[in-house]
Amino acid sequence: MNTNQPQKGFRYYFLLIGLLFFSISLTFAQENTTISGTVKDQDTGETLIGVNILVKGKVSGTITDVNGKFSITVNSAPPLTLIFSMVGFGSQEVNITSSNPPPLEVVLAEQTFLGQEVVVSASRVEESILQSPVSIEKMDILDIREAPGDSYYKAISNLKGVDVTSSSINFQILNARGFNSTGNTRFVQLTDGMDTQAPSLNFPIGNLNGPSELDVESIEFIPGASSALYGPNAFNGMLLVNSKNPFEYQGLSAYYKQGINHIGTSPGEPGSPKPMYEGAIRYAKAFNNKWAFKISASFMQAEDWYGNNSTDLNAISQGDLPFNPGANLVHTFGDEVSNNIGLLRNVSAIQQQANQLGLGAYIGSIPDQVVSRTGYPERNLVDYGASNYKVNGALHYRISDNAEVFYSLNYGSGTSIYTGAQRYSLNEFFITQHKLELKGDNYFVRSYTTRDNSGKSYISDLNGILINDTWKDNSTWFGEYTLNYLGALANQQVAPGSLGTTAQQVAAHQFARQQADNGRYLPGSAEFNTTAQNISSEYIPGGSLFYDRSRMYLTEGQYDFKNEIDFMDLQVGASYRIYDLRSNGTIFADGDGNDITISEIGGYAQATKRLLKEKLKLIGSLRYDKNENFEGQFSPRISTVFTENNHNFRLSYQTGFRMPTTQAQHIDLNVISARLIAGLPYYRDKYQIFENGYSLASVLDYTAAVAEGASPIGSTATGLLEPVTSLPALRPEKVKAIEAGYKGLLMENRLLIDFAYYYNRYNNFISQTAIRKAPGPVYPGAEPGSDEGAINAVNAPSLLTPITTPGQENTFQTYTNIVDREVRAHGLVLGVNFNLPGNYTIGGNYNYNKLLTAFEAGFLSEFNTPEHKTNIVFGNRKLTDKVGFNLAYRYQSAFRWESSFARGDVPEIHNLDAQVSYKVKSMKSILKLGGSNVLNNRYFLNFGGPTSGAIYYLSITFDELLN
Repeated sequence: MNTNQPQKGFRYYFLLIGLLFFSISLTFAQENTTISGTVKDQDTGETLIGVNILVKGKVSGTITDVNGKFSITVNSAPPLTLIFSMVGFGSQEVNITSSNPPPLEVVLAEQTFLGQEVVVSASRVEESILQSPVSIEKMDILDIREAPGDSYYKAISNLKGVDVTSSSINFQILNARGFNSTGNTRFVQLTDGMDTQAPSLNFPIGNLNGPSELDVESIEFIPGASSALYGPNAFNGMLLVNSKNPFEYQGLSAYYKQGINHIGTSPGEPGSPKPMYEGAIRYAKAFNNKWAFKISASFMQAEDWYGNNSTDLNAISQGDLPFNPGANLVHTFGDEVSNNIGLLRNVSAIQQQANQLGLGAYIGSIPDQVVSRTGYPERNLVDYGASNYKVNGALHYRISDNAEVFYSLNYGSGTSIYTGAQRYSLNEFFITQHKLELKGDNYFVRSYTTRDNSGKSYISDLNGILINDTWKDNSTWFGEYTLNYLGALANQQVAPGSLGTTAQQVAAHQFARQQADNGRYLPGSAEFNTTAQNISSEYIPGGSLFYDRSRMYLTEGQYDFKNEIDFMDLQVGASYRIYDLRSNGTIFADGDGNDITISEIGGYAQATKRLLKEKLKLIGSLRYDKNENFEGQFSPRISTVFTENNHNFRLSYQTGFRMPTTQAQHIDLNVISARLIAGLPYYRDKYQIFENGYSLASVLDYTAAVAEGASPIGSTATGLLEPVTSLPALRPEKVKAIEAGYKGLLMENRLLIDFAYYYNRYNNFISQTAIRKAPGPVYPGAEPGSDEGAINAVNAPSLLTPITTPGQENTFQTYTNIVDREVRAHGLVLGVNFNLPGNYTIGGNYNYNKLLTAFEAGFLSEFNTPEHKTNIVFGNRKLTDKVGFNLAYRYQSAFRWESSFARGDVPEIHNLDAQVSYKVKSMKSILKLGGSNVLNNRYFLNFGGPTSGAIYYLSITFDELLN
């Protein structure tokens, strides 16, 4: 375990990098060329505002003004090439051969064909989306603007191969190709090249600190392994969000959205609709084609979706009882604490109290049944006032025509809910990213840092437990429950020592809980509110508040040899990353000044060669990464694309890997049901988890057998116990993927077909398993009366009950690898997009994903992906000159969800989003009326997540005013 402080030089991190940028990039102009002109619409003859004009092979560029005019000075002599582009129009290149050319008049035609997009993320260089070597999807400005739902980020779910899950109304997590989770560590999301993962979690935080829709230029999505170019955790896929450059998108933009949700009534939800508010503003300005800046801010507020799942996670048959007195409901907290009251038969204090009450003869009537404490519904313990406040900005300086340096800031704060091993109420958190980047036409170098601050965030489950414990400690409560249970049997004249009939047991349990809960703090009472506030204000383990000030530092760069090498394309790159974990002992084992850092280094190279008159493209990539706690990893990728007219066939062999997360390496946290510990040897030794340890899966079988009447020390029950004496050493997980695909244009380029099939093989699959320890040796299957049976009589019954007291836990959930088999999965996607007459468009896709490997009891596969999923999008953005509309229908089949928080079935989902828009050209504005899930079908995307319903909204957007 590395406990070194990050190097002190980090305080000068950005200053030194900035000086380096300027020293290596300063160039001197030799001659100036000034070019001016006007850009018009080919169909209407009207001038076009905001057309991007870029000098090919340089970073210089400008945009047309409100009159469609432009002027640009280039510090180079002709020949030059200008590229004119605008979303919705075909791009055009104009060659400049004179140093003093006459004013240009450029005409752009509205784009009506498919497959013309240019993407960057698939190969880290610009290329046609049709000739990408791997599956890739893209949303441009128009797609973002026309998204029918309440959020452009949620509209990503309409793309092929995307799985979206949700922990909150403002916290969505993306995935591809299986093994989904509410904290997806197999997926990488980049915003302007910055990894958006939270350093303490290692998964993207959705759009909580990303740009608003006013500042997003495009989104690129790659399903499948991408480690060969993007390094650790680009395992199942990646998302690249590109914001708008202030040189190219200037002026003032703003929007406001008013919505409502919680329409209709559902158990445990508000009885009336709740308002939603969202708004954003952006301003960008350039000066003399040298300096440019942008600043944007946004906010959203809403009543969050409620967690109201009442499924019993501890559903076991307890004799003939028609209910489970040991129930642990998904969204009820406090009932995680349970005890087998049969263990109290041998507790002297209980025996003495029973004798004093005249119930001594009934001690033998205490059943071997698990009883849980009475919990509190989630709605009484979390803050459902969801909010998100964001500030994004950038300052750009063009050092020359060939180099541009800029500083970027992404800041997000608010309140949300996250479902991990528990339900976390994220209150007043914030996350900040600072970036300094130098960029040329053929290279970039960037350095950035990500900084967490958990604010007043707390563990909701722990709140429920500690409120109960503050009112009445567990020993007292279970003692009172047991004695009142015996009293109820006596009042019903059950024979001493007899368990009684089922009806008598039911009455006894009901009476016992009522009496033990007498005086309990009720939600809404002053005692409850004060206690809850005190608990959520005190750090773990005394309270439920957790502390997170973790940081990540990353420097990376890439160089393209396109100006030096002609016979092939070659790119090389490298990166260096440091995690600095700061939880003050509330998440990681970093208390008492024990600082924890993790360093990673990586490098890659990619070569591309075109053959057969450029019809055949061969691409090879190789990357090496080293984490200080694990052996180095090589990630090769080989792919080929064959193009014949508009038909493109691709085949690739891809590899990927994911490092065990920062939590898998260093977590040390009591989550009530167990203590989560990291998979490094230090933590296994610290808690001696293999000493009298048994797999929790076998312990649950043992508990169920006892609940059904087997003796807790008999061979019938103890024979089910499986000792755990070791686990594989934690190591990176690897995937080898084969993908074959076709992308082509038919019917005069109006029909686009995209098909892909993948087959994945995973080695060293990272999983979690749980172990419960007995206080001493247990010999499973030993007969009562033998020496081993005597040991069982003392130690085996203790396995029936999880101990939740911090420092005294007997249940440990740890990270490990499945090394005795290869995990396999496969799937396919099929997409069809068709441009119909009259500006109508229709598109659809089908997604199939299947896990081929069965997991044994005790290990979580967490595939968590529907086998079948379909999207259909139909719309017309120019139904008339002013009116447009868009519809999006989504279906996914039912599937099994597994996580350390909850396991259960997610029913099938039918969802319809819709919007109609109205353009007011005189005000440069668009009005939209729409909704997400407009049919108000209640659903949840993950078992243990909130139940979502309809959102209806009205919005107005003003774009590029004051340009």
